[in-house]
Amino acid sequence: MSTRTDDGTVNHRAATVEAYRLWWQHDAHWYQGVAARFGQETANEINAEALRKVALHVGQRVARLAGPLPDSGDVRKDLEELRRRYDDCGDRMFPPELRNASTEVEDDDLIVLTLKRNFAITMVRMAGSLEGYRCPCTAIHAGWSEGLGVTLAENRAESCLREGDKACRLLMRIAAPAPAGTEG
Repeated sequence: MSTRTDDGTVNHRAATVEAYRLWWQHDAHWYQGVAARFGQETANEINAEALRKVALHVGQRVARLAGPLPDSGDVRKDLEELRRRYDDCGDRMFPPELRNASTEVEDDDLIVLTLKRNFAITMVRMAGSLEGYRCPCTAIHAGWSEGLGVTLAENRAESCLREGDKACRLLMRIAAPAPAGTEG
């Protein structure tokens, strides 16, 4: 994608996407360097820790902007609002140009995130580091949840693009939202 139009002006959207790609490529090469020097396990741990911290910050920001989590007495309606906040967190960390994801409410305590394209996996693969790479998805969800003021009873991947599945299916079972006004 060119960052310049035919008349020579800057296509800012293309330039932004290119910047995302370059930073993700940097991240993949950084990961590869840590893995080469200190081992794959250390690279996976540092990657998950760093992304959890970023996710916590994003969750706190979304919580501040959206206000207290609702407690309307309608569990399904309240969970739909929480689902929308998780979507907002995902869109802030990983713009749609970099992923194909959606969330849905299943049951009265379960939010499922389905990821059909993950730019991080693409970048790690391109950097030659996919072997031994461990996805930090659950660390990201833990950070978002903490930032949003939510306790998870379950946080796991049921399927994963990294493992060759057609999509990641990530389960976030809600234990309890924080009391109103305590998030962030």
